[in-house]
Parts: sequence; C-alpha cells; structure tokens
Amino acid sequence: MSTQSVAGLQSEVNKLRHELQTLTVDNHSEIAGDTIILANYLIERLRQLGVTQMFGLPGDFNLGFLDYVEDSDAIEWVGNCNELNASYAADGYARVKEGSIGVITTTFGVGELSATNGIAGAFSEHVPILHIVGVPSTSQQKTKPMLHHTLGDGRYDAYYKASQQFTISQATLTSASSAAAEIDRVLTECVVTARPVYLMLPTDLVHERVPTKRLKTPLNCEPPENEEEVENFVLDEIVKLIDEAKQDVVILVDACSVRHGVKHEMEQLVAKTKLPVYAAPMGKTAVPETYERYGGIYVGSITKPEIKEKVESAKLILSIGALKSDFNTGNFTYHIPTNRTIELHSDHTKVQFAIYHGIGMKRLLPKLTARLENLHVTASQISVPHFTLPIPQEDDQIISHTWLWPRVGQFFKPKDVVIAETGTSSFGVLDVPMPKGSIFISQILWGSIGWTVGATLGAALAARDLGLGRTILFVGDGSLQLTVQELSVMMKTGVKPIIFVLNNSGYTIERYLHGETRKYNDITNWNWTKLLGTFGGIEGTSCQSYTVRTKDELSALLDNAEFAKADKIQLVEMIMEKNDAPRGLKVQAELSGQMNKYGS
Repeated sequence: MSTQSVAGLQSEVNKLRHELQTLTVDNHSEIAGDTIILANYLIERLRQLGVTQMFGLPGDFNLGFLDYVEDSDAIEWVGNCNELNASYAADGYARVKEGSIGVITTTFGVGELSATNGIAGAFSEHVPILHIVGVPSTSQQKTKPMLHHTLGDGRYDAYYKASQQFTISQATLTSASSAAAEIDRVLTECVVTARPVYLMLPTDLVHERVPTKRLKTPLNCEPPENEEEVENFVLDEIVKLIDEAKQDVVILVDACSVRHGVKHEMEQLVAKTKLPVYAAPMGKTAVPETYERYGGIYVGSITKPEIKEKVESAKLILSIGALKSDFNTGNFTYHIPTNRTIELHSDHTKVQFAIYHGIGMKRLLPKLTARLENLHVTASQISVPHFTLPIPQEDDQIISHTWLWPRVGQFFKPKDVVIAETGTSSFGVLDVPMPKGSIFISQILWGSIGWTVGATLGAALAARDLGLGRTILFVGDGSLQLTVQELSVMMKTGVKPIIFVLNNSGYTIERYLHGETRKYNDITNWNWTKLLGTFGGIEGTSCQSYTVRTKDELSALLDNAEFAKADKIQLVEMIMEKNDAPRGLKVQAELSGQMNKYGS
C-alpha cells in the first residue's frame, strides 16, 4: 500500500474517532422536549469556541439568520464592505485569537464566490474559518427554479462543489433532525485541522427547532491520541539521533506550530532543553524573540550569514510545524539534508526518510521534552547569535528600507500585533526583533496582495478581545488600493490601528520580479492623507493622518508620545524611493525570476 493511501486511511480513522467522541452525550441530563432554534444552536456553538465577531455581508438568503445574530448577546455582526475583505478579516481574527476560529457569513453564489480567494488563502496557510452561506430553501433546492444568483441551469450544487476545493469539510443542512450533528462535525474539523469549513444554511431551516442536548457536551477539539506503541518507537528514534549528534541540535519553528496550537508545548521544549531555536519567516514570533536562546530567522540562502552557518552546520535539525513554500525557504534553498532532519507535524512525524502517520506533535512534544530535559547542561553551551538589528548610519534623509525597518523596530512595544503586507513590508520586517508577547502575521504562502487590510480589521478586533497592545499595519500603496474600503469598517467598529503606507509609486515586488519600467506595475497616486476623512473619520478627533518624507520627520513622529498612544486610527504616508527594496526581497525576486523564466 502506498504512503499516500496509508495517510488517507489514518486520517479517516482519526476523523471517525473524533466524530464518535463528539457524539457522546449524557442523555440522562437531557430535559424532555428541551429545544432551541437552529440559528441559535449555531451561535451558541460559536460562543463556546470563543467567537465574538462575525464578518460578512447581508444577502436575501442569509437575512433570516442575521436577525438571530444581531439579536444575540454573544456575537457582534461586523458587516464588511465586500465579501473578499470579510474573508480576509475572518482570517486575521483567527490568526490572532489562537484556539478560536474566524467566521464569515455570505449569501448564495454571488456572495460566497467573492469570498473564495480569502477562504483559499486560509486553507493554504492553515487558518480555521467557518464559512456560513445562506442558501435557497430545501424545497427550492429540490425543484430547482431559475432563481437569481443561480447559473440558470439548475445546478444548485455548483458552489458547494467549488467549495470542496478550498475547505477541509463541508455540510449542506437538509433537515432539522441532522442539522446539529452536521454543524458539530464541520466545526470540529475546522478546529482540529486548522482549516476552513463550509456550511450551507437553507432559509427554511434557520427557524427550525433542534434538541439542545448536544450543546451540553463541548466539541472535542483535541487532536487524536497517538498510537502508543508507534509513538514510543518514534520517541526512541528521535532520542537516538540526538545522542548520535552529540546534542548538536537546532530547533527550527514554523507556521503550523502556531496554527495547530503547540506554542506552549514548544516553549516548554526550548526552555527545558536550552537547545538553540530559530524560526522560518512564517514562524516569526512563534517563539518569543526576546528569549536568550533564540537566534533569528532562517530563510535558506537569503539568511544572514551568521544565522545560516549556525543552522546549516548543526548535526541535526528538529523542525516543528514546517510549511516549506518558496518564499518561506528562500526559494527552496534549505541546505539541510533529509538525513539530518526530524519533522514534527500536526498529523504525522518524519524521522529522516521515514514517515509515521497519525503521530501528531501536540501529544508528542510533552513526552519528547520529558525525554530531553537532561540536554540543558550541554545544549546551553552552544552559542546562539544575538538577534538584533542596529540602525545603520546613512548620510541622507531618504527613508530607505535599510534604515526604516530597524528604526520602526524601536517603536514596537510588548503585546503589539504587527501585520506586514506581501512584498516589501513582509521581507523588511523579518529581521526586526519583536518585543515579548507581540504577534507577527503575514500571508507569505498564499500572498494575496491587499490581504492585510481586511486582516488588520480582524486582528484588531481579536486583539481588543484578548487585551493585547496596538495593532500596526505596514502596507504598500498598491496593495492598499485593492481593499481600502475596510478603513471605514475599522472606524465603525472602533478599532484604532496605526497604518504605515509605503508610498513608492506602485508594485515594488512585481518590479523586482519582472517589468521594472513597465506601466503595468504603476498605480495612480492617491491623496492618502484624505482617506480616513473620506471613509467617515473626523481628522484630529476620531482619526489622524500624516505624511513623512525624511528620516527626521519619521523619527520625530515615532518618538511622539501622543502618536504612540494609538488612541485613534492613524495613517502615516511614508514617501519612499520607487525602486528601493529590502535585501531579502531583492534576493528572493532574483531567484523567483530565474524560476519563472519571464524572458524567451
């Protein structure tokens, strides 16, 4: 049997185990005839998962459900400017509110398809989102009249089939008798797999009553148990390889360590073993960057020399939650052979060339930590580069990327949420040390330009819920134009991010990839400091806008206590050179350009 077949069977077994545990209900506690309206059942399940915000837009097939959402004390209806932005917001919310999920509600066809790009990005990057779609009634789905929002050919399942490409699990509710079980099933899959799920909610089922008994049993959101005998064998193999490496081991953390909820287990491992720890770009802030054994970001050939040497010369790499995409690995330039690598994932473990399906890191890590605690004496002697980024001395007043990123690094505070747009911002901020308790998010794998604006809305709402610090966005002028409408929703909801707009006259990352002087990489320059007022703010009262053209002007603003307080939404337009870019982006663009072969 092939490795892929084994993995598929193991996945199905784990899924069935979870469904059985979710279905376990204490029937003796049920009050006879105790029921709840289906819409409220769904809302209560979301409340139990810690959801406080719902993103999306109204449409005639979801209006009945939205009545219940608006009348609920548990969830606030945000209301976005378009479905794409709403999906981005749900994504940002879920990334910051670890352990919970993002939720978006759209309407049949026209609404849900507009959200698909954002849902696909969440699938790509392991972000749990519930996509609720208000759809025609169950009777209409059977008789198939030529309703608006259909394709006019009777295919009422076309969008459902499309959703299967971008979600891990789907449910089309067909009756009140099975609806609660189906809701629980997809929600469980959403949390356990950290992937989006899709729920069709027909107009006629919204008001139906269902038994409340299932609500008395919390959803089983823990990952499946590892098979004990295999797990013990894997632990023995890992310990043996570490002994053979004479403790010359480096831990490399990545995105899925955050998405699959093992930050605590991982922090225990690094704290108790004292092994050196580094991060891939998508794993930035998975480990506190103030930790003395943290050495910085590893991106293959793009890495700073002192970090590259330490990681690649280690005799063994313990990789946790890796997502080995091109931009996350320096265009696949990891110089770490498989025979020196152990990979821990949410649903399997890879030890050199052997893959052990069903052995997930959530349950494996605490046992591995217990086996490795005695390493701390020797491991603490392994030197780790001090992760720092000094401000360079430059003789001019131009706001260069070389100067900008270490300078804004001094502005960051503990518990800040920092969001960087695909391109110059995401590459520029990578080498900036983040203070304790801060969270960095960026969409490095999916890379949808404009994602950060909607994501900032969701992230800021989640940060407010969790009592985190400021929300700070770095976005290019071209990217902001794609999704700028959500500035109005930020002001409506009362969140107060600081938005740094890199005004460099177009799509800089595209210029470096190809077409440096081509018109298709140009944009129309907007009057950026008028945006907040245009979208409903009152300059000087509920919002404040700035333009900075020099190093001194930006430094003065960053040092201004009133600005740093972030008690209103603020936008800072930074005038930058058209063809300037961070070092990492230049190298990555050259590698990507060679691969894409733009020329004949």
